[in-house]
Amino acid sequence: MTNEMKRNEDFDSGSLVIFLYKWRKPLLMVIIIAALGSWFFSCPWFITPKFQSTVIMYPASSSSVSKALLSDQSAKGQDLMAFGEDEQAEQLLQILNSNKIRDRIIQKFNLVQHYRIDSTSRYKNESLYKEYDRNITFRRTEYMAVQISVLDKDPQMAADIANKIADLLDSTKNQMQRQRAYSGYRIVEAEYNSLKEEVDKVADSLVAIGKLGVNDVDYQSQALNTQMAIATSNNNRSAMAALQKRLDVLGQYGGIYMSLKNALEYKTHQLTLLQAKFKEAKVDAEEDLPQKFIVNNGYKAERKSYPVQWLIVVVTTFSAFFFTIIVIIIMEKISKYESHKKFHLS
Repeated sequence: MTNEMKRNEDFDSGSLVIFLYKWRKPLLMVIIIAALGSWFFSCPWFITPKFQSTVIMYPASSSSVSKALLSDQSAKGQDLMAFGEDEQAEQLLQILNSNKIRDRIIQKFNLVQHYRIDSTSRYKNESLYKEYDRNITFRRTEYMAVQISVLDKDPQMAADIANKIADLLDSTKNQMQRQRAYSGYRIVEAEYNSLKEEVDKVADSLVAIGKLGVNDVDYQSQALNTQMAIATSNNNRSAMAALQKRLDVLGQYGGIYMSLKNALEYKTHQLTLLQAKFKEAKVDAEEDLPQKFIVNNGYKAERKSYPVQWLIVVVTTFSAFFFTIIVIIIMEKISKYESHKKFHLS
C-alpha cells in the first residue's frame, strides 16, 4: 500500500510538472503581463503616492491641577508625573475621534481644497469626512500608547497635521474640563462668600456685645461675684450698685455672647475648609495641565508609505498566475468532457 501511495504521489507531482511545462508559454506570458501591468498602474501617474507621519504619546494620569499640586491626597492616580492607564488612553482616543478636533483640523489646513472636495456637491461633508478618516487614524499601540497616523501626498503637510492634532488634544480636553470646573468654582465661590458674610456678621455682633462690657462670660462672672462679695462685706453700697449693673448686663447678654462665640468658632472652621476647596476650584477653572507625554513627534517623511509598489506587483502576479491555472484546468475539463461526449455519440 505504501508503494501504491508513493506511485500516486510521483504521478501527481509529475502531472503537475507536466501540466506547468505544457502551459509554460501562456503562464509565463501572464506572469510578465501581470507584473508589468501592476507595476505600471501602481506608478505615481495612476496612484498618488502618500507619505506617513506619526505621533506617539502616553496619556497623563492626572488632569486636575488642584489634585496634582494642591491637595493633600497622595493617591497614585493623582501623581503629576505618572503615565495614564487604559481608561485615560481610551479617553484620549475618544477625544481624538471627536468632531471638535476634526473640524478644527479641516479649517486650519483647508482640507476641502487640499483633498479636492467639490464644495458645490450636496454630499461634500460626507466625502470630506470619509477622506479624512482614510488619511488620519488613531489607535492603541502594542505598548499601550496612543498613535496618531497621518497620510498625505505632501510629507510636510502630513507632519504638520499630526503634530497639530497632538496640540489640539490638550486644548480640547482642557476646554471640556474647564466648563465643568468653572461651574464648580462658581458654586464654591457663592458658598464661600455666603459663609464669610455670616462669619463677619457674628464677629460684628460679638464686637457690639464686647462694647457693652461682655468679653469673657465665665471669667467676668467669677470676678464680679468675688468683688460683689467683698463690697457686700464692706457695706460699700456704691460699689455694690455698680457691680450689680455690670452683672445685669452680663446676665442679659452673656448667653447671647456664648452662643455667638460657639457659632463663630464652628463657622470659622467651616470657612477654613471651604476656603481650601475654593482655592482648588479656582485653580482648576483657571489653570491647565498637559494631557499627554509625547514620545515621538511627527516629522517629514523621506519615503512614501503608500502605495507599496512591490507588494502590489507580487500579489497581482501571484493572483494572475493562480487564476490562469484555474482557468486552464477548467478549460481542459470542458474539452475532455466534450471529447468524451462526442465519442459516445459516435
